[in-house]
Amino acid sequence: MRGVFIDANDSLAEIFERQRQAGDPPVRVHLNPNITPEQWPEILDGAEIGIVDHTALPTDVARQCKGLKHVVFLGTGARSYMNPEELAELGITVHLIKGYGDTAVAEAAIALMWASARGLAQMDREMRAGNWLRDDGMQLTGKTLGLIGFGGIAAEVARIASGSGMKVIAWNRSPKSHPGVTFVNLDELLATSHVVSLHLLLNDETRGFLSRERIAQMRPGVILVNTARAAVVDEAAMIEALRSGHFRHAGLDVFNIEPLPADHVLTSIPNVTLSAHSAFRTPEASENLIHAAWEHCRRLAGG
Repeated sequence: MRGVFIDANDSLAEIFERQRQAGDPPVRVHLNPNITPEQWPEILDGAEIGIVDHTALPTDVARQCKGLKHVVFLGTGARSYMNPEELAELGITVHLIKGYGDTAVAEAAIALMWASARGLAQMDREMRAGNWLRDDGMQLTGKTLGLIGFGGIAAEVARIASGSGMKVIAWNRSPKSHPGVTFVNLDELLATSHVVSLHLLLNDETRGFLSRERIAQMRPGVILVNTARAAVVDEAAMIEALRSGHFRHAGLDVFNIEPLPADHVLTSIPNVTLSAHSAFRTPEASENLIHAAWEHCRRLAGG
């Protein structure tokens, strides 16, 4: 069984080759992170396993990938790039990698929260333009952080936030418990949280989860942090909440269109801090990610 890492960047390619072991299945690294979806069939060249970082795999393109049986997606958000159910009908199984970057993403969420509370990005922009912008920030000690969705990343966010003196509450679609975290119903979380951080996987049930109606329920002056998937939020309603001041600020790492176009409305709203879908990007997380990808390949090749 052959494999191809179809869209490797320099960093991931180096880690991938360093982790290669004697006896591993043959996996070729295609060193180009900027391929188009239409290039899948040519790059795979009949291989049964495709390892992919961020390139979309439309179902009609997958039909042209003769021999493809397994897609190893480097992360958990495959639904943003392909339709796993439609691929399954073609005999192609999508494999996810969970937990590799829980701490990395959690630290990024915390960083976006603090930057949003103190307006750091806006002050930085203004000072570079020669303006001495000073404004009152939000002190987070003693404030309530509401976590929507509670998996490994949210647990790490809770650990860090609790250590900084915040009260942490959470809502999850299935019952959970966690030390130091109070689980509440969604209405209570939306109404009482000074900061809301999203940690939902994207699927048919969570698409548009933070709707216009739920945004209206949120506490005036709330900070929204999203390191999950952009599509769990009604973008138009979020933009209105930012412009009206209902949202104090938003710290966003994920977007409906990536890369975010330079003329996108979010780039012109002052009370937004943007990061380029990079919450998971640390050397430690990348090592974990590639190790898991190799483990998938070894398991699949071994039958």
